[in-house]
This record gives sequence, C-alpha cells and structure tokens, in this order.
Amino acid sequence: MQLSIVIPLLNEAESLTELQHWIARVMQSNAFVYEVIYIDDGSTDHSWETIQSLSAEYPQVKAIQFNRNYGKSQALHAGFDIALGDIVITMDADLQDNPEEIPKLVSTIKEGYDLVSGWKKKRYDSVLSKNLPSKLFNWAARKTSGLQLHDFNCGLKAYRKEVIKDIDVYGEMHRYIPVLAKNAGYAKITEQEVKHQARKYGKTKFGAERFINGFLDLLTIWFLSTFGRRPMHLFGALGVVMFVIGFSFAFYLGIDKLFINPGKRLITQRPEFYIALTSMIIGTQLFIAGFIGELVLRSKRDKKRYRIANQLN
Repeated sequence: MQLSIVIPLLNEAESLTELQHWIARVMQSNAFVYEVIYIDDGSTDHSWETIQSLSAEYPQVKAIQFNRNYGKSQALHAGFDIALGDIVITMDADLQDNPEEIPKLVSTIKEGYDLVSGWKKKRYDSVLSKNLPSKLFNWAARKTSGLQLHDFNCGLKAYRKEVIKDIDVYGEMHRYIPVLAKNAGYAKITEQEVKHQARKYGKTKFGAERFINGFLDLLTIWFLSTFGRRPMHLFGALGVVMFVIGFSFAFYLGIDKLFINPGKRLITQRPEFYIALTSMIIGTQLFIAGFIGELVLRSKRDKKRYRIANQLN
C-alpha cells in the first residue's frame, strides 16, 4: 500500500461524496495505490450512510464508526491503528483541505522527511474568532516546543508510516502531533504551504473553547516532554527547595529560642513557625508526588479509549 488517507469527521454528510470523488480523481491522475479511511466520530446526521454508499462504489474506502463522539485525537488514533500505507496523509472532511496538495506532500516525504505539516498561509476564516487566536496559539507553540512551524493545527499533514505507528495521539493532542513526533525522536520535520478553502457546507465544529483547551494542552505537552519520563526531577527539586526553606526557619527559631532570646514569646506565637511548618509540609508532599509519578510511570498500561460501533474493511 502506497498511501493511506485518514479523514476524521463529525456531521459532514454533505461534503463526503464530493470529497471522495475529488480524492479519487487526484489519486488516479497520479497513479497512487491508496486507501481512504473515514472515521465517523459519532455523527448524528447521515454521514455513516454516505460512507457506506461510497464504500460500495470505491473499494479503496474503509471506515470506522464510533458509538459516540470521542474527539478528533481519538479518531486519528483509530485511523492510524489500521492504516497500511507507507505514507499516511491526514486531512479534514469539510472540503477546506485541498486533495490536490497530496502529491506535493508525498514528494516532500520521499525527500527523506518524517513529517510534513501543511501551512495555510492564506486563510478563509473569521479574523477575530479564528485567525488572530490561531496566530497567538501558534506563536506560543513555537516558543514552547522549539519547532518553527507556522500552523501546528493544520489538518493536512503527511507522515512516514513509522511515525504514526510510534506516537500516541490522546486527549486533544492532535494539535501537537509534530511535537509528539519530535519528542519520539523524529527530527526531520518541515512544513509546506497549502491552499485553504472556505467552508462549503455546514459549520465549524470547534468553538472558542478550543483555544483555551489548546493552551492547556500545550502546557501539558511541555511538561510531559520535559519531565514526563522523570517526574522526580521536577517534584523532587521543588520539594527539596521548600523543605530547605522550612528547615532553615525552624533551625533559626530553635537557635533563637535556646541561645539568643530565651525569654521571648512562645515559638508557636511567631509567624516564622508557621512558615517553617507549611514549607516543610509542602516540601514533603511534593516529594511524595514525585515518587507517585515515578510509580505510575512504571506501572501504566494502555487502555482502550473509545468503542467502535461499526467498521468497513
């Protein structure tokens, strides 16, 4: 299998037929051997029925239907799991990603890259609700990850098969697949300018909360990439600092009470006592958190994060 095209979707019944015909024309004109994997993420319209019809018309079409909405990351994870292609393409189902870009992405992967991320330089989205927040979000992602990509959240990407089989896309980490790939050791990452098109049918499934969630996920992935395999290095260091601060105050209070001002008021009546006590308690708790993190890291097991209702092969 040369190409796998993975397409997560939610309530995109109006777009699917046009999208599949478009993909088929591009694949045929470039003589690609391919499969298209649709992941219906709990649609409530006729998306699944449309996919079934397309599967009968195109033998290259495969599909997975979730029993409810689990999110784009889980849909991509399921698609990656069954993808057979040597090169894997991801794209959205709303016709805003142009299938004509696929041959260029494939060509760039063949130059030796692990991942090629699309860059929608010219966008047809609302400036206030999407463009400006996206610029801020991408700036923060560049500063945090060290990857100099303009558009982390572009759905149109190309991967070597080894990349998508090795990384674990969970939670809402689909925005940060390039960062996950980098953290897994796949350093040959680049971007390529792609065409962006205005939405033709329906409406966007993402609201303003996605930017809040995106920044929270960014903090999560920064923490995991830095301390995910060594939580004691963070919590242990903070615990030592807090405990030393508390012990220093306690030591000062003891010396002061015994040798300098023995007649002074009780230690428990002095604010330094409570600073010392609180600091040592917090330091101990941070130490325990580090130990628990190390234990969890060594005992974690993979769990099924979604349930499949139907599947077409």
